[in-house]
Amino acid sequence: MSTNSDADKTLELYETSSLFLEIWDRLKRNKRAILGLFLVIFLILVALFANVIAPYDPVQIALKDSLKEPNLAHLMGTDVLGRDIFSRIIYGARASLIVGVVATSISLVIGVIIGAFSGYYGGWLDSLMMRITDIFSAFPFFLLAIAIMTFLGPSLLNIFFALGIVGWTNYARLIRGQVILVKESKYIEAARSIGAKDRRIILRHILPNALAPVIVYTALNIGGVILAEAGLSFLGLGVRPPAPSWGSMLAEGKDFIFNASWLVVWPGVAIFLTVLGYNLLGEGLRNALDPRLNLRRIK
Repeated sequence: MSTNSDADKTLELYETSSLFLEIWDRLKRNKRAILGLFLVIFLILVALFANVIAPYDPVQIALKDSLKEPNLAHLMGTDVLGRDIFSRIIYGARASLIVGVVATSISLVIGVIIGAFSGYYGGWLDSLMMRITDIFSAFPFFLLAIAIMTFLGPSLLNIFFALGIVGWTNYARLIRGQVILVKESKYIEAARSIGAKDRRIILRHILPNALAPVIVYTALNIGGVILAEAGLSFLGLGVRPPAPSWGSMLAEGKDFIFNASWLVVWPGVAIFLTVLGYNLLGEGLRNALDPRLNLRRIK
């Protein structure tokens, strides 16, 4: 029995590794996806090693260097308080990445729990969960985030909560639809017939086979969450000054756009490249995880 069990585990690991290799092979043939992956990895590395890369303290005020144009000493120039823009852009990547990952994770956990139970059990529970989802979906994402942040006040922790709470509805709908499709499969009926509990069926059999579209949406959603954080910071509802944030840098530089354009150009470029990277990666993952899309295009 032990030998057969070990053989089954070895076969399962081999099939899993083969699947990942197949997905990676499809992904790496997509040049736009590889560009997106490169941008995302670059952002992560910049965020992780910000204290090594940044040449200056991002919050250090030096009024004698106020509004200096880009030069060898300050590659992206300085702001009105003499702070180095390049250093603030680098540290701003850390704030954006943390918000994107944490807020998306909160939305993902809430959405997966609600969507999985709603789709699996159906009935009155499904109706109740979907009506709650409809109520949250009735409010525009960004306006609801603004309302929550106005009530709670600006802070990094509150941004996690606000963007995480308002972003779970799409995950719930996506997971619910996938669970409804998967739960009618033959292997789910076989698991029920041998007495497997609902929790084990959901966690071990249904969710692993329903997560492919969720992975794609997560990659796309992180870019949207980073953009939302920049918008909140631009309105003064995000990361508290003097901590650097790309959105707050745009807000500080908007009054100097004509005589010191670098104050808004570089934060804008950083936001654009970050969102572009996640969108390209998400699109590439969608094609890699669903090769039928490529077949339909060929037809």
